[in-house]
Amino acid sequence: MTTVELSGKVALVTGASRGIGYGVAQALLARGDRVCITGRNEDALKEAVEQLGADRVIGVAGKAHDETHQAVAVERTMEAFGRVDFLVNNAGTNPVFGPIADLDLNVARKVFETNVVSALGFAQQTWKAWQSANGGAIVNIASLAGVSASPFIGAYGMSKAAMINLSLQLAHEFAPLVRVNSIAPAVVKTKFAQALYEGREAEAAAAYPLGRLGVPSDIGGAAAFLTSEQSDWITGQTLVVDGGIFLNAGVS
Repeated sequence: MTTVELSGKVALVTGASRGIGYGVAQALLARGDRVCITGRNEDALKEAVEQLGADRVIGVAGKAHDETHQAVAVERTMEAFGRVDFLVNNAGTNPVFGPIADLDLNVARKVFETNVVSALGFAQQTWKAWQSANGGAIVNIASLAGVSASPFIGAYGMSKAAMINLSLQLAHEFAPLVRVNSIAPAVVKTKFAQALYEGREAEAAAAYPLGRLGVPSDIGGAAAFLTSEQSDWITGQTLVVDGGIFLNAGVS
């Protein structure tokens, strides 16, 4: 067992019972932060808390777009740890695959509610509870789909583009106390993205100059950097973490 020196900082990571959010929580814990994680499934969340370490982690179950859940998650974080320095908005959904011409508008509304409006709600809550007086950082987990065309996942891509713009708005309004940035991952090996590579991982990975798909720790490391003192002069930016696949844009 390795003893980690506490940093004194506290983070709230949404959608963190598995996948990218879980990887972010691991990275922040590894450097000594205490963390509140959220997720829809209470059992999965409890299991994640136990795996991460209940001495420095709490879980608050609920739906990301629920304003009551947002308020409760921040309140519980403040009660447990006395502060909330960092917010990582990772909770998201992508329930539809198909051409945008056939997109059900109610589905589009659901995607935006979960992926964009919830991130704004959590940012408002952390700002009011701690950051407006004490500072901190926010990281929004966007997607490569938000900075390029994303065939057959158009609603998701549009929502992630909106999330990137939300980061710009927040970075401008919350400065100089709070830095706000986005991370735009390509395909990361998670259950959420499984349909994009399942049964053809080697073929999918071959398109990446670095020769592999992403893993949650890749995004965790980026989030840890963007919430660290090493990034103190960075705000309003989108960090693309894509194994180099964007280098192939426009290449036939």
